[in-house]
Amino acid sequence: MGHHHSQSGHTPEKNNLAALTASLIITAGIMVLEFFGGLFTNSLALLSDAGHMLSDTTALGLSLFAAVLALKPPSPQKTYGFYRFEILAAFFNGVTLFVIAGFIVWEAYERLWAPPLVNSGYMIGIAGIGLLANLVSARVLTWKGDMGQSINLRSAYLHILGDALGSVGAIIAGLLMYFFSWYWADPVISVIVALLILRSAWVVINESVNILLEGTPPTINWEEVKESLRTIDGVRDVHDLHIWTITSGLASLTCHLVIEADKDPQAILQTAICTIRDQFQINHTTIQIETADFNHPSCLP
Repeated sequence: MGHHHSQSGHTPEKNNLAALTASLIITAGIMVLEFFGGLFTNSLALLSDAGHMLSDTTALGLSLFAAVLALKPPSPQKTYGFYRFEILAAFFNGVTLFVIAGFIVWEAYERLWAPPLVNSGYMIGIAGIGLLANLVSARVLTWKGDMGQSINLRSAYLHILGDALGSVGAIIAGLLMYFFSWYWADPVISVIVALLILRSAWVVINESVNILLEGTPPTINWEEVKESLRTIDGVRDVHDLHIWTITSGLASLTCHLVIEADKDPQAILQTAICTIRDQFQINHTTIQIETADFNHPSCLP
């Protein structure tokens, strides 16, 4: 049986921590501004965006905490360390987006029948400041953070993108109210933003649930992996093949290879490890070598 792994490239970098910290500070500041601005202008679009930012502030704080935890080394009790906390944080972030979007839709429904007067001029100015801050925060995450590998960072980025959409929606609603007195635009645009938020949230939830259920990563074809192993000279069969994600960018594979009795098991093992690494970018593999006369079920109670 062979075991091969490489985890050095998966430790969260300090740049990720710096990006999350900067985004957290910016988001928290704009949240306070939009909350009091929404109360002052009587704008649901601003208040809903502030509520969304409250969720985002919590989500970014959780993402930052998850990134710090991931730096802790493995222990005998947690042999993979705290990598999975990142996935839990991403799942929680996705759920909170659903809750916030539901609140926005409910409040918008009530306001649609009796649209209140809104101080649209101040609303546009506050939303504009919020949009600028969101763009800066998103830029920090994409510039300093590893967006391609970390679902934790991607979930945080989606929160900030949702904030930006909320600010754009508030600006559009403010312009419609300022020039045309269309006060129904405030709740209607709030609903549109909420639906966009829901779509982003579903992507994060779906991906994090698949990881938590130890499903095969969507970028890896299970059948192709099995066939690649079968084509190795000396391999007769492949069984008990499992592929799952430990955390973002860190996939793991275990399997049993049934080989011909006269073949060199170490050579086959080395070929299998290299095949999985080179073709599917899986660096954490555990492979058990067996011959045809080995009866694995007979060892079970």
